[in-house]
Amino acid sequence: MTSDAHGPVRGIVESVADLSPTFRRIVFSGPQLDELAVNGPVYDQRIKLILPNESGHLPRVPTVEDWYQQWLALPDAERGVMRTYSIRELVRDTAGTRLTVDFVLHFADDGSTGPAGAWAATAEVGDALLLVAPRQGAPTVGIEFAPGNAAEVVLLGDEAAAPAIARIIEDLHATDATTHVSAYIEVPQDADHLAIDGAAHCQIHWLTRGNAELGEPLAAALGWHIQEDAHATEPETGNGDDLLWETPHFSATGEALDEATEPDSGTYYWIAGESGVIKRLRRFLVREVGVARSQVAFMGYWRHGVAIRG
Repeated sequence: MTSDAHGPVRGIVESVADLSPTFRRIVFSGPQLDELAVNGPVYDQRIKLILPNESGHLPRVPTVEDWYQQWLALPDAERGVMRTYSIRELVRDTAGTRLTVDFVLHFADDGSTGPAGAWAATAEVGDALLLVAPRQGAPTVGIEFAPGNAAEVVLLGDEAAAPAIARIIEDLHATDATTHVSAYIEVPQDADHLAIDGAAHCQIHWLTRGNAELGEPLAAALGWHIQEDAHATEPETGNGDDLLWETPHFSATGEALDEATEPDSGTYYWIAGESGVIKRLRRFLVREVGVARSQVAFMGYWRHGVAIRG
């Protein structure tokens, strides 16, 4: 492969570790990962995972510019499933490149889980999938974290956002010694409180959900109670796969955006998690508190009861 190649690379499972009842860490390696860009902070970098198809094999995806269209054109049984994740760690040394993903095992009441969680739950050393991530020499896309010169950063998210929050905190620790960071991470149980290497001026609050309503601990951390707005709804747009995605520069709803710039002072909010919860938190901060668009990014990472594609 060359540095201007297109399409996914093959990631081979190097190790698997259960961090807690909810989180399973898988480290990928392999020669094709050397094509990935490893230059600077990762923050909340999104990547795509393409899982083995119905026969247990990885689809054949050409390394051409329109690889995605060609992948979509494959028969359902051959295509495999694509899901979006964030990078927990990406390192390169003399032994090669390693990319780490922390998988959340979202088990429903009936014991089922999504395809990526199901794959991760049984993954073993030597297994493989396809990874779509920024290549060397190509523009970097998929990073939403953009605090500008904000004096304070507030990070809020549920278990799906926990790996991205951890990566942001650790990258800020390595590159920035002044910004005050407060992180609030909602997880199912106490055992899911994981180690994060944050600086002294970073305050990390793990919020155990337990039997509480999904999102209630995050709402309380913002000084609001989600039950106060439990029956309020906003018009849905698009199809059932749509997720809330509102950053200073992009709106998934097609809403017209004023010209926005990165924060130059004040507090920057980065909030991600279950789309319905994030929608209500967005309403509270933007409509009631009056937080400016340039100071906040809201991202629906998943939707309760819906298997989001891509």
